[in-house]
Amino acid sequence: MRQNDKNDSFDRIISANSRSVLRNTNSSAKDEKKDNTKLRIIICVVILAVIFGSFALRLFDWQIVHGKEYKELSAASTSYTVVSDATRGEILDVNGKALAVNETAYNVVLNKIYAPERELNGIIINLINILNECGKEYTDALPISMMNGSFVFDEGSDGDVEYIESSAMLNKEGLTADEIVDGLAERYHADNINDPFTKRSVVSVRYNMEKLGFSYEQVYVFAADVGADAAAIVSERTQAVPAVEIRTVNERAIKNGTLIPHILGVVGKLNEEEYEEHKDDGYQLNDSIGKFGIESALESYLRGEAGVKTIITSADGKIVGEEETVKAKPGDTVYLTIDSNVQEVTAYTLEKNIKEAHRLGIEEQKKAKAANAKQQSKFGEDCIAGAAVMLDVRDNSVIASASYPNYDISKYYDPDYSEYLFDNEDIPMYNRAFDGAFAPGSTFKPCVATAALQEGIIDTDTTINCSGVYDYYKDDVVKCLGTHGDQKLESAMAHSCNCYFAEVGRRTGITTMYMYAEKLGLGAKTGLEVYESTGFLAGRDSTTWFEGNTVQAAIGQSDNTFTPVQLATYVSTIANNGTRYRTHLVRKIVNYERNETVLYNDPEKPEIMAETGVSQENIDHVKEAMNAVLKTPTGASQAGKYPIELGAKTGTAENAGSDHNVFICFAPYDKPEIAVAVVFEHGAHSYLPQQAACDMMDAYFYNKTLEEVKKDPWEF
Repeated sequence: MRQNDKNDSFDRIISANSRSVLRNTNSSAKDEKKDNTKLRIIICVVILAVIFGSFALRLFDWQIVHGKEYKELSAASTSYTVVSDATRGEILDVNGKALAVNETAYNVVLNKIYAPERELNGIIINLINILNECGKEYTDALPISMMNGSFVFDEGSDGDVEYIESSAMLNKEGLTADEIVDGLAERYHADNINDPFTKRSVVSVRYNMEKLGFSYEQVYVFAADVGADAAAIVSERTQAVPAVEIRTVNERAIKNGTLIPHILGVVGKLNEEEYEEHKDDGYQLNDSIGKFGIESALESYLRGEAGVKTIITSADGKIVGEEETVKAKPGDTVYLTIDSNVQEVTAYTLEKNIKEAHRLGIEEQKKAKAANAKQQSKFGEDCIAGAAVMLDVRDNSVIASASYPNYDISKYYDPDYSEYLFDNEDIPMYNRAFDGAFAPGSTFKPCVATAALQEGIIDTDTTINCSGVYDYYKDDVVKCLGTHGDQKLESAMAHSCNCYFAEVGRRTGITTMYMYAEKLGLGAKTGLEVYESTGFLAGRDSTTWFEGNTVQAAIGQSDNTFTPVQLATYVSTIANNGTRYRTHLVRKIVNYERNETVLYNDPEKPEIMAETGVSQENIDHVKEAMNAVLKTPTGASQAGKYPIELGAKTGTAENAGSDHNVFICFAPYDKPEIAVAVVFEHGAHSYLPQQAACDMMDAYFYNKTLEEVKKDPWEF
């Protein structure tokens, strides 16, 4: 019992101690909890103080510091989006030489945001007077002029007059010129102007403003490219007129208008049809666009992106805020594959030798008439046009391409020059190199040989007799230039034997011939970035066909017509052992700063358009035959004299008028670098295209400049 009592007593002591410890612990926890609660309250108070302090500061800024500004903003009733012009990308040759670049110009501009309607006519009159004093013209688009004190319609003004009389404007038909001026004057509140000349001037500007969509978003170019001196005078004398602005713009400048006019193209203002087509792409009615050539083909790269500025005005028209929401991005710069030096020589020698063919033709015609000869024409007297193309066979990039007659594209928008271009019967704007289709004559024979060899129809030992006339088809008799006797491929190619190739063509058949022609690049688009013709393949494209037509096609006659660039592509494909690369004009496209490449046509990795499937052995046979062409007495005295060995073929094509002359070649023979095609319309003298080709090769292989070629031209 005692032991139990001791235990009970011990338990009581322990229990008491535990309760004491628990009481002390609970007391500490309660104290700590109180402290944490106080801390949280303090933190919350501080945070709330900061928040309300920030609000107070912000309200102070809004109401006290910028109160006036924000009061005006709160009263603003309208915001306008103004689009700025994008800087157009430039066009350079393969070496970076400028072809089409940007130069700073000064435009006098009217901004509607600053031009109250009641002041607009006075501003216009003042501007016209200032520009007249500076000898500068404003944009005058009204199709009505003053003559003997009265108004008369300008020639060719029917379309504009119809628009003015439409429901969109005066809504009256059959008006006289005076009635139109009076009607527009009333429309534009200019009917109180007494001087008729001044009234007409104001009406002209206001009419063009309305036509071009003059608005808060669209400024109006009152006068373009006025020059720095006139711009300074206008700026000084209109300082108190905020509606008048002098804006610097980038104007297209063509550095050499006669170098590649058919390739380069021009930039011009959108017409109504173009605007409807491109307005969803962000074009404004007053924007410019590439019209043709590279300027058009690469419009999406060259154009750039316009900037956008948002302008906020108050209810009384005062500007209270401006913000550039989209930054303008300049267009990309295009490097062409054209070598300006080779191009200059090509254009020069083409013109020189065509004129020589024409001169010789006139002389021979005079002699024939004086001698009362049976033939008194077709001597080349009608030779006035032609084309020449040089390709780099390693990737089919266009090194040079010229068309004659040539023209100066920098004068394209000059009214007098433009009239000359469009009225000229020789059609200088016609790109004969890419769009002109000509009968190839005997230059088609390597194609026939390629097809016949690969199909096993002939081999190099196949012998065909030439009696001077091939009359297998009585309705399609082929005459040869000589009587060559037994001929094999190499000799037949060298002598351009029509009898041999007529028979080979008959055996091969038209379908097989045009199938190989397509693979070699004839009668097919080459891949150029700009417009080109597909040419015309006999049999494939002919509306009617008879068996006898095949022999005519085999010697490059019948319906066969090809472009010079196709002929160059064709000979390049032979030089490349049957691989046809895409023919192209663009080497690379870079950003405007020229530190980032956007597109690159790597010459080491050319794009393949077709594989002919012709064996190396058969291609070599064709090449050897083309090399033999220049080892005949005639060939050796002409292009055969060139210090670099060539593979070549001449061609003479019959047509109405003098014969066309064609020359194709690749060089050097053992390791080809270039392919050349030269075509003279009605040339009649076969050696002249060869002279042109040799001048071109001098520029390429020996870096001869235009001046050096002029001093030392290649002449046979």
